[in-house]
Amino acid sequence: MAPRTKTRDRIIEASLELFNAQGERNVTTNHIAAHLGISPGNLYYHFPNKQAIVAELFGQYELRVDQFLRLPPEREIQVQDKALYLEALLGAMWDYRFLHRDLEGLLDANVELAQRYQAFAARCLQHARTIYQGFVAAGILLMDEIQAEALALNAWIILTSWVRFLGTVGADAGQLDQLQLRRGIYQVLALESAFVAPEAREAVAALQRQYFVALEPLLRAPGG
Repeated sequence: MAPRTKTRDRIIEASLELFNAQGERNVTTNHIAAHLGISPGNLYYHFPNKQAIVAELFGQYELRVDQFLRLPPEREIQVQDKALYLEALLGAMWDYRFLHRDLEGLLDANVELAQRYQAFAARCLQHARTIYQGFVAAGILLMDEIQAEALALNAWIILTSWVRFLGTVGADAGQLDQLQLRRGIYQVLALESAFVAPEAREAVAALQRQYFVALEPLLRAPGG
């Protein structure tokens, strides 16, 4: 069983690498098999089609986000926790950036994946609301429940759309780097600015400076 498991894992790792570099739509199962030096039949033994590979990768991404998008256990949330959440989000977005690049296309092609994503999105939004309410309870943010809900939704829209936004201004899949994603994290922090309690403003401003990336280099002129 060990060689079989190893081949399956190699297929997943290679698929993630190729999807991130070239975009999922531009990569076929034949490309993946050739990249690994295995036959297409060997690949199909483990995965019947590319959709099954995408579903497996989404499962990894889903598990990773579910693990960190929680309030700290047994203690009050702190400003420093923002950095932990942001770095975890940045890492997940970077490692699975192909999912964000063509999300609608992936979901249109797979009804089961679309249903899983809807449940995942609802769960993330609820967890984000709970985290924002935790910051309110800790006296870091000043907002009511409706504002916390709106902030969670706006943050979700930015985070899930940022990679596609970068693509519209000239960054293709192979050109993306983590610096560009950091600006997306900054955009989420910027949403909170009006709600930061006076005693937390200095610490939150320091975080904003840490994640700020100038917008001009991201907006590449055609042919530039």
